[in-house]
Amino acid sequence: MSATAGWLSRLERLGNRLPHPTLLFVWLCLLLLPVSALVSVSIPDTAHPLTGDPLPLRSLLSAEGVRWMLTSMVSNFTGFAPLGIVLVAMLGIGVAEHSGLLGSVLSAIVQRASQRLLVPLVAFAGVLSSIAADAGYVVLIPLAALLFQRAGRSPLTGIAVAFAGVSGGFSANLLLGPIDALLAGISTEAARTLQPDSSVGAAANYWFMLVSTVLVTVVITLMTRSEQSGEPAAPLDQQTTSNRTMLMTLLGLGGYLLAIAALTLPNGAPLRHPDTGDLLSSPFMQGIVIVIALGFAVCGLIFGYSSGTFRNGSDVIRSLEKTVAQLAGYLVLMFFAAQFVAWFNWSGMALVMAVNGAEALTAINLPTPLLMIALILLVAVLNLLIGSASAKWALLAPLLIPMLMLAGIQPEATQAAFRVGDSSTNLITPLMPYFALVLGFVRQHKPDAGIGTLMAMMLPYSIALLLAWSLLLAIWLGFGWPLGPA
Repeated sequence: MSATAGWLSRLERLGNRLPHPTLLFVWLCLLLLPVSALVSVSIPDTAHPLTGDPLPLRSLLSAEGVRWMLTSMVSNFTGFAPLGIVLVAMLGIGVAEHSGLLGSVLSAIVQRASQRLLVPLVAFAGVLSSIAADAGYVVLIPLAALLFQRAGRSPLTGIAVAFAGVSGGFSANLLLGPIDALLAGISTEAARTLQPDSSVGAAANYWFMLVSTVLVTVVITLMTRSEQSGEPAAPLDQQTTSNRTMLMTLLGLGGYLLAIAALTLPNGAPLRHPDTGDLLSSPFMQGIVIVIALGFAVCGLIFGYSSGTFRNGSDVIRSLEKTVAQLAGYLVLMFFAAQFVAWFNWSGMALVMAVNGAEALTAINLPTPLLMIALILLVAVLNLLIGSASAKWALLAPLLIPMLMLAGIQPEATQAAFRVGDSSTNLITPLMPYFALVLGFVRQHKPDAGIGTLMAMMLPYSIALLLAWSLLLAIWLGFGWPLGPA
């Protein structure tokens, strides 16, 4: 244990010798310019696995690249996936925080919850949060930090546990969600290139992901044996709230939930899919983070006015301004991170590396168990370069699924292996859109933290999840158990 801690400490020091996280993305952007120019003239064209069209490698220093960078810089920033949703969600959460609602609720939870159950409950909630898209990153991770702090534990431990559950357990859940339908649709199209009547259902991996939810929770709990270094883990003062204030807040929450139910549950409700009436791909699921943020805002307003924290509208506006001010460093970081991710994707290097890696994997002719392990490792490495699960699978599935079907491996198994590899390394890739957000949460409690700090915190979780999850899949396939009800 001490040897591991020493190694992680060295990793943290090495990582933190890198420039400030924002400066690091500035340097990465500058480095990408000559690298893209060199790669575009030195690597032969690679064909798209589905269409056969060449995947272009483009130089950012070409005339086309210079024009694109200049004209897309603003849209790269404003269109960056986490930016808008984080800002809007944090406004709602900020109202609840500055009203005193979050402090009171978290104090009540700490007073009633068993300390032994704190880690597994947060980890389990993180795994389940993937059903609500990005809500886990925006809502659960900062709340976990406050929850652990009020329990007298390091807030960094709360961030690590929640981040491991939300991001490392992204593919596991007790419920089917949009990601299941999305991946299954891509798998079906890829399988039909070989067998036109093939079909991969949204529940194709359900049994495996059901058990994986328990596995991920257990692994995270076992890996959380000590507190992260950082701000002293002293419990905050417990807050007391009048019964009237809590009753008013609960009534407000009940009314809000009834309003959301009226907008989602009846057939033809406004927040259902307008054509299919489905909930999985509905406006409700697409806007679930905003729905949650509005719920925090409504409850925060009622609590604030009832308790006297908010006396007028100016107090509410000041709480919103404080929330945005706390995000200033995050906004600066996001501008340069958004440019790097957009430039890297535009150059085409990530896609070419993914296709070449998949072709090399299928060419080495390994036994089936080793082939699946190799597939998991390949996806885990590619995940460090391409953050989007759907983008990676849309590119890899047309190549991997038909080739592995010819080797006797069903599409459901290939998809399950992809999901294991994709989730396990989400925790340690700065190219994952929410990595910078989590780093911002860490810096709120440890101002001198850098990328090395967060990577050292999360690397043990990443390795443990990769090993345990891969072993589970190998055992599952070895016994021939069905991956899902289909």
